[in-house]
Amino acid sequence: MPRQVNIPMLRHPTTVSYAVCGGPDCIQSVFWKDTNGVRGPIYSMDGIHDMGGMHGFGPVLPEENEPVFHAAWEGRIFGIAQALGPHGIHNPHGMRSAQENLEPATYLGSGYYERWLEVTERALLAKGLLNREELDARAAFFRDQTEAVAPRREDTDLRQRMLRAVYSHRSPIRDSETTPRFKAGDAVIVRNLHPKGHTRLPGYVRGRRGVVARFYGIHDFHDALPAGQSADPQPMYNVRFDGGELWGGSAEPNQSLHLDMWESYLEPA
Repeated sequence: MPRQVNIPMLRHPTTVSYAVCGGPDCIQSVFWKDTNGVRGPIYSMDGIHDMGGMHGFGPVLPEENEPVFHAAWEGRIFGIAQALGPHGIHNPHGMRSAQENLEPATYLGSGYYERWLEVTERALLAKGLLNREELDARAAFFRDQTEAVAPRREDTDLRQRMLRAVYSHRSPIRDSETTPRFKAGDAVIVRNLHPKGHTRLPGYVRGRRGVVARFYGIHDFHDALPAGQSADPQPMYNVRFDGGELWGGSAEPNQSLHLDMWESYLEPA
Protein backbone atom coordinates (compact mmCIF):
# COMPACT_ATOMS: atom_id res chain seq x y z
CA MET A 1 0.00 0.00 0.00
CA PRO A 2 1.24 3.52 -0.73
CA ARG A 3 2.28 5.53 2.28
CA GLN A 4 1.89 9.28 2.57
CA VAL A 5 4.62 11.54 3.89
CA ASN A 6 3.65 15.09 4.90
CA ILE A 7 6.54 17.51 4.59
CA PRO A 8 6.16 21.13 5.77
CA MET A 9 7.52 23.57 3.19
CA LEU A 10 9.93 26.17 4.55
CA ARG A 11 8.95 29.83 4.07
CA HIS A 12 5.52 28.86 2.81
CA PRO A 13 2.24 28.15 4.65
CA THR A 14 1.42 24.98 2.73
CA THR A 15 2.14 21.30 3.00
CA VAL A 16 2.97 19.05 0.08
CA SER A 17 1.95 15.40 0.39
CA TYR A 18 3.55 12.58 -1.56
CA ALA A 19 1.85 9.24 -2.24
CA VAL A 20 4.87 6.96 -2.31
CA CYS A 21 5.08 3.35 -3.45
CA GLY A 22 8.58 2.97 -2.03
CA GLY A 23 10.38 1.78 -5.15
CA PRO A 24 11.71 2.96 -8.48
CA ASP A 25 8.72 1.55 -10.37
CA CYS A 26 6.32 3.92 -8.63
CA ILE A 27 5.03 7.16 -10.09
CA GLN A 28 4.53 9.58 -7.22
CA SER A 29 1.45 11.78 -7.10
CA VAL A 30 2.10 15.23 -5.68
CA PHE A 31 -0.56 17.30 -3.95
CA TRP A 32 -0.74 20.70 -2.34
CA LYS A 33 -2.71 21.32 0.83
CA ASP A 34 -3.33 24.77 2.22
CA THR A 35 -3.70 25.78 5.86
CA ASN A 36 -7.46 25.10 5.70
CA GLY A 37 -6.91 21.53 4.60
CA VAL A 38 -8.00 22.11 1.00
CA ARG A 39 -6.15 19.60 -1.15
CA GLY A 40 -5.55 19.35 -4.88
CA PRO A 41 -3.19 17.71 -7.38
CA ILE A 42 -0.14 19.37 -8.90
CA TYR A 43 1.02 16.66 -11.33
CA SER A 44 2.44 13.15 -11.47
CA MET A 45 6.18 12.75 -11.29
CA ASP A 46 8.79 10.02 -11.40
CA GLY A 47 10.69 11.10 -8.30
CA ILE A 48 10.79 13.73 -5.60
CA HIS A 49 13.86 15.26 -7.29
CA ASP A 50 11.67 16.44 -10.20
CA MET A 51 10.74 19.71 -8.50
CA GLY A 52 10.60 22.03 -11.52
CA GLY A 53 7.40 24.08 -11.57
CA MET A 54 6.41 23.18 -8.02
CA HIS A 55 5.22 25.88 -5.63
CA GLY A 56 6.05 26.23 -1.97
CA PHE A 57 9.84 26.14 -1.91
CA GLY A 58 10.43 29.89 -1.81
CA PRO A 59 12.61 31.99 -4.12
CA VAL A 60 15.97 30.91 -5.48
CA LEU A 61 18.53 33.03 -3.64
CA PRO A 62 21.96 32.89 -5.32
CA GLU A 63 24.82 33.08 -2.85
CA GLU A 64 27.32 35.80 -3.72
CA ASN A 65 30.88 34.47 -4.03
CA GLU A 66 29.65 31.00 -3.17
CA PRO A 67 32.52 28.64 -2.31
CA VAL A 68 32.99 25.32 -4.09
CA PHE A 69 32.41 23.54 -0.77
CA HIS A 70 30.71 25.06 2.26
CA ALA A 71 32.52 22.75 4.68
CA ALA A 72 35.56 20.48 4.55
CA TRP A 73 33.44 17.32 4.79
CA GLU A 74 31.69 18.20 1.51
CA GLY A 75 35.01 18.10 -0.30
CA ARG A 76 35.82 14.78 1.36
CA ILE A 77 32.59 13.12 0.26
CA PHE A 78 33.14 14.46 -3.25
CA GLY A 79 36.58 12.86 -3.27
CA ILE A 80 35.29 9.61 -1.77
CA ALA A 81 32.55 9.36 -4.41
CA GLN A 82 35.08 9.99 -7.19
CA ALA A 83 37.44 7.35 -5.83
CA LEU A 84 34.68 4.77 -5.46
CA GLY A 85 33.17 5.44 -8.90
CA PRO A 86 35.34 2.94 -10.84
CA HIS A 87 34.33 0.22 -8.37
CA GLY A 88 30.70 0.37 -9.50
CA ILE A 89 29.15 0.58 -6.05
CA HIS A 90 26.03 2.24 -7.51
CA ASN A 91 25.60 -0.23 -10.36
CA PRO A 92 23.49 -0.90 -12.29
CA HIS A 93 21.55 2.40 -12.27
CA GLY A 94 24.13 4.87 -11.01
CA MET A 95 24.45 7.45 -8.24
CA ARG A 96 21.85 9.83 -9.67
CA SER A 97 19.19 7.14 -9.60
CA ALA A 98 20.16 6.22 -6.04
CA GLN A 99 19.59 9.81 -4.92
CA GLU A 100 16.33 10.12 -6.81
CA ASN A 101 14.99 7.02 -5.06
CA LEU A 102 15.64 8.31 -1.56
CA GLU A 103 12.55 8.60 0.61
CA PRO A 104 10.92 12.01 -0.05
CA ALA A 105 11.42 13.17 3.55
CA THR A 106 15.11 12.22 3.39
CA TYR A 107 15.61 13.86 0.00
CA LEU A 108 13.94 17.16 0.92
CA GLY A 109 15.48 17.27 4.38
CA SER A 110 19.06 16.80 3.14
CA GLY A 111 21.52 19.15 1.51
CA TYR A 112 23.27 18.40 -1.78
CA TYR A 113 26.31 16.60 -0.36
CA GLU A 114 24.27 15.08 2.46
CA ARG A 115 22.48 13.12 -0.29
CA TRP A 116 25.84 12.08 -1.71
CA LEU A 117 26.87 10.84 1.73
CA GLU A 118 23.58 9.02 2.33
CA VAL A 119 23.58 7.07 -0.93
CA THR A 120 27.30 6.29 -0.64
CA GLU A 121 26.80 4.81 2.82
CA ARG A 122 23.81 2.78 1.62
CA ALA A 123 25.72 1.48 -1.40
CA LEU A 124 28.75 0.44 0.66
CA LEU A 125 26.48 -1.39 3.09
CA ALA A 126 24.50 -3.06 0.29
CA LYS A 127 27.69 -4.26 -1.43
CA GLY A 128 29.08 -5.65 1.82
CA LEU A 129 32.10 -3.31 1.82
CA LEU A 130 31.01 -1.93 5.20
CA ASN A 131 28.71 -3.26 7.88
CA ARG A 132 26.37 -1.24 10.04
CA GLU A 133 28.22 -2.03 13.27
CA GLU A 134 31.58 -0.68 12.13
CA LEU A 135 29.97 2.36 10.51
CA ASP A 136 28.06 3.22 13.69
CA ALA A 137 31.15 2.63 15.84
CA ARG A 138 33.27 4.93 13.68
CA ALA A 139 30.63 7.66 13.73
CA ALA A 140 30.32 7.37 17.52
CA PHE A 141 34.10 7.62 17.93
CA PHE A 142 34.35 10.93 16.07
CA ARG A 143 31.22 12.23 17.76
CA ASP A 144 32.73 11.57 21.20
CA GLN A 145 36.33 12.45 20.29
CA THR A 146 35.76 15.88 18.80
CA GLU A 147 39.51 16.59 18.56
CA ALA A 148 40.31 13.35 16.75
CA VAL A 149 41.79 13.69 13.28
CA ALA A 150 40.51 11.49 10.48
CA PRO A 151 43.21 9.17 9.13
CA ARG A 152 44.85 10.15 5.87
CA ARG A 153 46.56 7.82 3.41
CA GLU A 154 48.84 9.26 0.76
CA ASP A 155 48.35 7.49 -2.56
CA THR A 156 50.05 9.30 -5.42
CA ASP A 157 48.58 7.08 -8.13
CA LEU A 158 45.04 7.50 -6.81
CA ARG A 159 45.53 11.26 -6.52
CA GLN A 160 46.65 11.53 -10.14
CA ARG A 161 43.75 9.39 -11.30
CA MET A 162 41.29 11.61 -9.45
CA LEU A 163 42.82 14.76 -10.91
CA ARG A 164 42.54 13.34 -14.41
CA ALA A 165 38.92 12.35 -13.81
CA VAL A 166 37.98 15.81 -12.53
CA TYR A 167 39.83 17.92 -15.09
CA SER A 168 39.65 15.82 -18.24
CA HIS A 169 36.80 16.32 -20.70
CA ARG A 170 35.20 13.63 -22.82
CA SER A 171 33.11 14.98 -25.66
CA PRO A 172 29.47 13.84 -25.49
CA ILE A 173 29.17 13.89 -29.30
CA ARG A 174 29.37 10.50 -31.03
CA ASP A 175 30.11 9.60 -34.62
CA SER A 176 26.91 8.09 -36.01
CA GLU A 177 25.06 7.68 -39.26
CA THR A 178 21.76 8.31 -37.47
CA THR A 179 19.59 10.82 -39.34
CA PRO A 180 17.99 13.37 -37.01
CA ARG A 181 14.21 13.38 -37.16
CA PHE A 182 13.87 17.12 -36.50
CA LYS A 183 15.55 20.35 -37.56
CA ALA A 184 15.59 23.90 -36.24
CA GLY A 185 12.13 25.46 -36.53
CA ASP A 186 10.19 22.18 -36.29
CA ALA A 187 7.23 22.15 -33.90
CA VAL A 188 7.34 19.25 -31.44
CA ILE A 189 5.38 17.84 -28.52
CA VAL A 190 7.11 16.30 -25.52
CA ARG A 191 6.02 12.72 -25.04
CA ASN A 192 4.25 11.88 -21.78
CA LEU A 193 6.80 9.31 -20.66
CA HIS A 194 7.29 7.82 -17.20
CA PRO A 195 10.58 5.89 -17.41
CA LYS A 196 11.60 3.51 -14.67
CA GLY A 197 14.67 4.87 -12.95
CA HIS A 198 16.68 7.99 -13.71
CA THR A 199 15.46 10.31 -16.47
CA ARG A 200 16.45 13.80 -17.62
CA LEU A 201 12.89 14.51 -18.79
CA PRO A 202 11.22 17.07 -16.46
CA GLY A 203 7.63 16.32 -15.52
CA TYR A 204 6.39 19.87 -16.13
CA VAL A 205 7.17 19.77 -19.88
CA ARG A 206 5.57 16.42 -20.65
CA GLY A 207 2.74 16.87 -23.12
CA ARG A 208 3.79 20.47 -23.87
CA ARG A 209 4.45 21.99 -27.31
CA GLY A 210 7.76 23.57 -28.23
CA VAL A 211 9.94 24.49 -31.21
CA VAL A 212 13.36 23.03 -32.00
CA ALA A 213 15.89 25.84 -31.67
CA ARG A 214 19.07 23.90 -32.36
CA PHE A 215 20.41 20.46 -33.25
CA TYR A 216 23.52 19.56 -31.21
CA GLY A 217 24.55 16.30 -32.82
CA ILE A 218 24.38 12.66 -31.70
CA HIS A 219 24.91 12.29 -27.94
CA ASP A 220 25.04 9.45 -25.44
CA PHE A 221 21.67 8.72 -23.84
CA HIS A 222 21.81 9.02 -20.04
CA ASP A 223 18.42 7.80 -18.85
CA ALA A 224 18.54 4.65 -16.75
CA LEU A 225 17.58 1.42 -18.46
CA PRO A 226 16.68 -2.01 -17.05
CA ALA A 227 19.68 -4.17 -16.18
CA GLY A 228 21.21 -5.79 -19.24
CA GLN A 229 19.84 -3.22 -21.68
CA SER A 230 21.69 -0.38 -23.37
CA ALA A 231 20.67 2.50 -25.60
CA ASP A 232 22.33 3.79 -28.75
CA PRO A 233 23.35 7.46 -28.84
CA GLN A 234 20.52 9.74 -29.95
CA PRO A 235 20.10 13.10 -31.67
CA MET A 236 20.08 15.91 -29.11
CA TYR A 237 18.12 19.14 -29.55
CA ASN A 238 17.59 22.44 -27.81
CA VAL A 239 13.84 23.06 -27.61
CA ARG A 240 12.20 26.41 -26.90
CA PHE A 241 8.95 26.57 -24.91
CA ASP A 242 6.82 29.69 -24.53
CA GLY A 243 6.19 30.61 -20.94
CA GLY A 244 2.44 30.56 -21.44
CA GLU A 245 2.60 26.97 -22.70
CA LEU A 246 4.23 25.88 -19.44
CA TRP A 247 2.83 28.25 -16.83
CA GLY A 248 -0.39 29.57 -18.36
CA GLY A 249 -1.53 32.90 -16.95
CA SER A 250 1.27 32.84 -14.37
CA ALA A 251 3.95 33.26 -17.04
CA GLU A 252 5.85 36.52 -17.24
CA PRO A 253 5.56 38.59 -20.46
CA ASN A 254 7.86 37.36 -23.25
CA GLN A 255 9.04 34.49 -21.04
CA SER A 256 10.51 31.42 -22.71
CA LEU A 257 12.44 28.37 -21.55
CA HIS A 258 15.06 26.37 -23.48
CA LEU A 259 15.68 22.71 -22.63
CA ASP A 260 18.14 20.21 -24.09
CA MET A 261 16.23 17.05 -25.01
CA TRP A 262 16.98 13.70 -26.61
CA GLU A 263 15.00 12.69 -29.67
CA SER A 264 13.16 9.88 -27.87
CA TYR A 265 11.50 12.52 -25.69
CA LEU A 266 9.88 14.23 -28.70
CA GLU A 267 7.28 13.66 -31.38
CA PRO A 268 6.06 15.89 -34.22
CA ALA A 269 3.44 18.48 -33.25
